[in-house]
Amino acid sequence: MRKDCAAIVLAAGRGKRMQSQVPKQYLMLEDKPVIYYALKVFQDSFINRIILVTALEDIDYCRKDIVEKYGFDKVMDIVAGGKERYHSVYEGLKAVRADYVFIHDGARPFVTKEILERAYDCAVQYDACVVGMPVKDTVKIADADCFAVSTPSRDRVWMIQTPQVFAYDVVFRAYTVLMEKEQELLRKSVKITDDAMAVEAFTERRVKLVEGSYENIKITTPEDLQIARAFRAGHKNGSDRPE
Repeated sequence: MRKDCAAIVLAAGRGKRMQSQVPKQYLMLEDKPVIYYALKVFQDSFINRIILVTALEDIDYCRKDIVEKYGFDKVMDIVAGGKERYHSVYEGLKAVRADYVFIHDGARPFVTKEILERAYDCAVQYDACVVGMPVKDTVKIADADCFAVSTPSRDRVWMIQTPQVFAYDVVFRAYTVLMEKEQELLRKSVKITDDAMAVEAFTERRVKLVEGSYENIKITTPEDLQIARAFRAGHKNGSDRPE
């Protein structure tokens, strides 16, 4: 029997790199907004309930034109996010309790049920896991002047995706400490850019990596949207992608 699982879907970003007045998660991918596809996968999965985190001014739009329109009845609440991603995650964590929580970027439309299954199994075993894929290209570490200073072994470097899945108590404890130390971190110019980093920094828990998909891209730039459209076109026949 599965443990109680909740998902926090993040949709509060404004997406400046998309060069669009419409936030990237609400841009149309075929005939539906980008965020629809991730919500549809969570809706049709073993996840028990969903918290959608969005900008305060977008809450009514999300409720009427996404949650109600498409019948996402697992969305139990829509809450306002914050200035940074970690603020939004913290608001989502405060709005839900579960055994395990899946934290996912709303601008990643190609998450699949299989990814959720692998992530769940990993989280149950290790209490902390993130979805990702080994990099295909050689990676260079640069100094402040953009000179290469080292080349990590490619077989040890992963590009990290979402969902990132944790035992609730582990991730909530990490974010509670993060918020308490926020000003200190800002003074030191330390940026917490994902949930695993918070868990790594503020708990003793090690974070396990689990395979996602090279298609599980985050739509950030206009080029990403074109790639997403190509993926959708390629999955028209015989795909388990949400329609």
